[in-house]
Order: sequence, then C-alpha cells, then structure tokens
Amino acid sequence: MDAVRVALLREVLAGTEWLGATRRFAGVLRSAVSPPGSGGLLLVGTRTYEPWHLAAHLMDEAAWSGLPTLAPTLVRHEVGPHDPAHLSVGLGRLSATGRGETLLVVSGERGPDAGLLERVNDVRRAGATVLALSGSATDTELPSLAHESLSVPEGGEIDLDTAQHLVSAAAGENTGRGPRGARGRLWKVVEGLMGPGPERW
Repeated sequence: MDAVRVALLREVLAGTEWLGATRRFAGVLRSAVSPPGSGGLLLVGTRTYEPWHLAAHLMDEAAWSGLPTLAPTLVRHEVGPHDPAHLSVGLGRLSATGRGETLLVVSGERGPDAGLLERVNDVRRAGATVLALSGSATDTELPSLAHESLSVPEGGEIDLDTAQHLVSAAAGENTGRGPRGARGRLWKVVEGLMGPGPERW
C-alpha cells in the first residue's frame, strides 16, 4: 500500500479510534528499535497466519525512514530446505533472543498455540521487548505477555491487514532521519507509479 492509499485510508478513518491506536502502537515499536545498540526486530506469526506483508512494508519503511533496525527478521514456524536465506529463520531463533531486541507477534483470529506462547514468555523473561498485534478480541493470553498490544476485533471498522498497513506506515514517520517529509513521500509515490518494487518477500 503506497503513501497515497495510506493517506486516503487515514482520511476515511478520521474521527475513529484507529488512527490514534495504530500510531501509538507504531510509536512504541519505533522507540523499541531506535536506541543505539538495539538488537533489531524479530517478527513472528502463528502456524495459520504468517505476516508476510507486514515484513515487506516494514522493510520499505526501514529504508525510507533511515532506521535500519525497523527492518524485521521474519521468524517462521516451518522452513523449507530450498527457502532463501531471509525466509529460513525458524522458531529456534527465539531461544537466542535477549535484552535489547524486540519481538513483534502477529496473530490472526485463532491466536497463538501454547508452544508459541511459551516461547514468547521466555523471550520476555530474557529481557526483550514484546509487542503483540492480534486479530482476535477473545485472545487474552498473548496481550498479557506483551509490553504493548493492539487488538483488532473481527467485524470492526478495520481488519488486521489494514491495521498492519497503518502501523508500518506510522512506524517509519517522525524519525528525523532519511528522506521523510513531503519530499520523501512524493518520491515514494513517484517510485510506486513508475513500477513495482523488488519482490523480496
């Protein structure tokens, strides 16, 4: 979703709780990965919901904001023998997560299973910052493990995919680095009109 579409989406959602909620969540995410020496961002979904698009959008925002630690490492439940390197990070990576790192957990309607919840709890106890973006209004376990969470109930004004677009766009704003502002956004729109970007994901 390019800058023009995000702007239109924000206009449609003006007056709702979601602009403020997604910006607050994005601000916590940006702050967590901003300090010098921060260990970067890990992104994990559930067995039934893998956040491919959020990973791609955060990569774009990392480049445009000048905040490289916003670019996530996508942690996957299943890794194939022929998957490229950036798609070959399995759940074992969570065992090595510690202080200074940030884990963003994205779950769909069904929520995470007990195994993932246990890993998330271990990550938090190891000193990492845990953030949760959930598509389930009934999932209370994951938000209880997170330092900051945002739940997007099914059937509401926005869905989980829309929330991810808003969060990723807001996470790259106001960093004070890189080609942000009107000029940077204009170049992003022009680049989008000239052709598709690289299909990394």
